[in-house]
Amino acid sequence: MSSFNIKDELKKLPDKPGVYIMKDEYGNVIYVGKAVALKKRVKQYFQPSLNHTAKVKAMVPRIKEFEYIVTDSELEALILECNLIKKHKPKFNILLKDDKSYPYIKVTMNEDYPRIIMTRRIDKDGAKYFGPYSNVVAVRDTIDLIKKIFPIKTCNKVLPRDIGKDRPCLNFYMHQCLGPCKGDVNKEEYRVLMRDICSFLGGKQEDVVKRLEAQMNAAAEKLEFEKAASIRDKISSLKHIAEKQKVLSTTAQDQDIIAFAKDHTDSCIQVFFIRGGKLIGREHFILEDVADTSDGELMSSFVKQFYSSAAFVPGEIVLQEDIDEIEIIEKWLSDKKASRVHIKVPRRGEKLHLVDMVAKNALIALTQFKNKIKSDEDMVKEGMKVLEDMGRLEAAPQRIEAFDISNTGSTEIVASMVVFEKGRPQNREYRRFKIKSVSCANDYAGMQEVIFRRFKHAQKENSQQNEIEKKFSKLPDIVLVDGGLGHVKAAVQAMKEAGVYIPVLGMVKDDKHKTRGLVSLDESIDLRDKLNALRFITSIQDEAHRFAVEYNKKLRLKRYSGSVLDEIEGIGPKRKKALIRHFGSLAKIKSAGIDELMEAEGISRPLAEKIYEHFR
Repeated sequence: MSSFNIKDELKKLPDKPGVYIMKDEYGNVIYVGKAVALKKRVKQYFQPSLNHTAKVKAMVPRIKEFEYIVTDSELEALILECNLIKKHKPKFNILLKDDKSYPYIKVTMNEDYPRIIMTRRIDKDGAKYFGPYSNVVAVRDTIDLIKKIFPIKTCNKVLPRDIGKDRPCLNFYMHQCLGPCKGDVNKEEYRVLMRDICSFLGGKQEDVVKRLEAQMNAAAEKLEFEKAASIRDKISSLKHIAEKQKVLSTTAQDQDIIAFAKDHTDSCIQVFFIRGGKLIGREHFILEDVADTSDGELMSSFVKQFYSSAAFVPGEIVLQEDIDEIEIIEKWLSDKKASRVHIKVPRRGEKLHLVDMVAKNALIALTQFKNKIKSDEDMVKEGMKVLEDMGRLEAAPQRIEAFDISNTGSTEIVASMVVFEKGRPQNREYRRFKIKSVSCANDYAGMQEVIFRRFKHAQKENSQQNEIEKKFSKLPDIVLVDGGLGHVKAAVQAMKEAGVYIPVLGMVKDDKHKTRGLVSLDESIDLRDKLNALRFITSIQDEAHRFAVEYNKKLRLKRYSGSVLDEIEGIGPKRKKALIRHFGSLAKIKSAGIDELMEAEGISRPLAEKIYEHFR
């Protein structure tokens, strides 16, 4: 880095479009930007006479080196800038922390007998896509509703390949599927049904209702009253859905409406997804520490990052603020969509009212975010005070370690150690243990072992002079264990044996298995009348439990998924689990006799003999 001379390198910059990458003294990328002319844009950062923003003033002294990539056009530079920001997540760029791909519903109209599936990507394959939806649950609920209203196939049969291979499933006999797998359902008739579903997903329930009403009346005229009643119920469901969907635009087109709210430090950007004139979902993004960012820069950065990973781009994007490079961004999005995309900043009329409504929702979301932060701060403050008092500490504990034991009978007995510093979880400090000293469920012995091992590791690391990776050298101010007085006594005894003296508290649960308070060797306290402190202790206890259970599941999955038992013909996943559950270990299965093997669930004598011979 020291050999890089910024003044000399500035003279070498080309007067061409491209992307520039700023780095600090450690080589970390701290900012990525795009320029129509690299020479002019990069030089501006190092000209003290310019009226720089506070962010630029803070960034420039940290720049020890820069790189640049020349592109053939400004559009290429824009795409590259988006990709590099996503890759490096530079400190001084505005970053979308919630950079996710949204779920869509895909109707495979490119197939003879279309299916309905969930997807997170849109391909140019002739299928129809609907969304985006705010979460997977919304997609699944919608698909479940479609299956109730429309008699479509829900099995995994590939048609027409699998036509006539098996009998129709129960859904056919319950009139919940037309049964195209039988081979007597007209392909075009089935596709009409799927087109109705597409109309439904596109917000055009009225068209589907009219078609169903005609079918209902025809059935009634034929005195097919049961069929007519079934169609009537479907019409009722569709009308209920249509009433719930809010019509926001009279243009009946696909739009994204984007607006934001700001305070003195943070911002919330809200997006309303309007499809066919109806609001189908919304999402908000919190951007922290953007007080020094102009409204135009905030909006421009969001649009570029949001649509760089979006699976779907609507025909119109309505913004609250003007943005730079609007023409090049429109060109980029049009290429991405493969049809014209318009970016509008309304000054009057219906679209301005939409923007105002989205901005109000953004303000509500920002207020809720701030209130949650305040609530979390109060929760941590009160919880730390309780720990300070019960632990007889001189100040609030800076480092808290919590331990929990998880087991499934005599197998996979494990322990977790989670760490909270200044009241916040520190995932990198988490540790996990396999319990070795006991072969059956014994929480007290397991707790003694994990506490003893944890502090012996610390003593060993702190006594070594050579540079090693120190995973246990930091000591806590207080230790929490999942359990009551018995667990506290076990932990204290283990500490004495390890030569360590740190306050220990037990996180006690009530008869309904909910956290109720804390216990030490000297006293206990019920926290149910101190809700903030109770929430804080509960969050620590839940995190310790989650981490232990995850490790337990991982070991069980590993044990069940790969085994020499897989080599034996007739042993599938169920029988393998039954054998391991019965014997507890592979070693015991190997040493078992034929009669002993037959005691396990699902093991016949021929199979027991086969297992016995396999290991001999």
